[in-house]
Amino acid sequence: LGDEAHVRTDAGTRVRHTRGKSTPDLLRIRGGDLAAALPAAVLLPATHDEVLAVFRLCAEHGLTAVPFGGGTSVVGGLAPEARGTFVALDLRRMNRLLDLDPVSRTATLQPGLRAPQAEALLAGHGFTLGHFPQSYEWATIGGFAATRSSGQASAGYGRFDEMVLSLTLATPEGTLDTGRAPRSAAGPDLRQLLLGSEGAFGVITSVTVRVRPVPQTRLYEGWSFPSFDVGAAALRRLAQDGPRPTVLRLSDETETLVGLANPEAIGSGELEASGCTAVAGYEGTEEDTAYRRERAAAVLRECGGTPLGEEPGRRWAHGRYSAPYLRDALLDAGAFAETLETAAFWSRLPGLYAAVRDALTTTLTEAGTPPLVMCHISHVYENGASLYFTVVSAQGEDPVAHWTRAKHAANEAILAAGGTISHHHGVGTDHRDWYVREIGPLGAEALRAVKRRLDPEGMLNPGVLLPAD
Repeated sequence: LGDEAHVRTDAGTRVRHTRGKSTPDLLRIRGGDLAAALPAAVLLPATHDEVLAVFRLCAEHGLTAVPFGGGTSVVGGLAPEARGTFVALDLRRMNRLLDLDPVSRTATLQPGLRAPQAEALLAGHGFTLGHFPQSYEWATIGGFAATRSSGQASAGYGRFDEMVLSLTLATPEGTLDTGRAPRSAAGPDLRQLLLGSEGAFGVITSVTVRVRPVPQTRLYEGWSFPSFDVGAAALRRLAQDGPRPTVLRLSDETETLVGLANPEAIGSGELEASGCTAVAGYEGTEEDTAYRRERAAAVLRECGGTPLGEEPGRRWAHGRYSAPYLRDALLDAGAFAETLETAAFWSRLPGLYAAVRDALTTTLTEAGTPPLVMCHISHVYENGASLYFTVVSAQGEDPVAHWTRAKHAANEAILAAGGTISHHHGVGTDHRDWYVREIGPLGAEALRAVKRRLDPEGMLNPGVLLPAD
């Protein structure tokens, strides 16, 4: 790697590259359970060729490697089933804007760019990616692609996998370049095979994405609906018939009451109004924003919505990255807080919502820690939507085992109700067994064949996405 400073073995660096940011990850780290997920070293390559050199080094010494971006995985994506010694491959030095094509409105970015850095670089040219997930402050471009991330403005800008036009993958068997046009009929789209591969097939070393002009205006407003069902029907109308806002989300009755749509108000005693709160946001030119807002408001009123003005929207926008930071305080207070998400077609969404709530409530209540289960819709499509659950309960005697039982019950409920095991968090190790069931034996074997061809020694993220051989 050219410099000893780019190979780090000190304890502090290794611990910072241990596990991700799920509540079980935090609990294990707090409890000193580090050995199983502690890398022997942290390597910091700066180029595609240096990543390939790391693979040769790993093959020579029998090491496994875990790609590391922002460290924000909440599904065990940074806790591989390593066989023997493994190293963390930190991509932070690969943090450049390689190219910007204002005519085609594309940008080529390196994977180690954190989202705020990428936005700042693009803004210097008058563009934005428009991708703002809750992990925005820490997550990286490579992580977005590797996990099929979805941002809070997905209704307007789309998911990250929809933004990717081409990418380059470094594998133990060489280099794979995919995508040379915005769309192609030249065989299956290999981009879609690599997006969501979670570092199991290789390391993404560059991504070309579509970009859009920085919006002239951003406006967010609140709406109230008498029930979650009524609000969901309103969101479906906008998703299917338009006009679709840039941001569109709906909290259920419990999440609205607790005020999780406004994280800064939690614990302040300022409860939200009854019913369900929705947030609609509009970004773009002033003329287009005003037009879409007016037309969307007519639909929302027709569907039973009551306007709450811009204040709820401003509060949501101001605090939309705050919720994950509350977990440490809750853990200190003896509470357990965790999230899970899924998605389904509109016709299946009510049954999926009920099934997951029931599974979580029943399992945790039977264990003696009745939970508070909250949910919101934050990503909508013409044919369906996502459900994002937040669960708070007492920790119990063994909080990790406690949550594992509840999460397994929720996973079973998701598959039985026709949902996908993950809408945007990814597979990691936590969802792996249910993902294999979701795609079926033949689908899993097809992915294993790809893994064997690109990573024949199984050195990359063993046990993530697919069971380790």
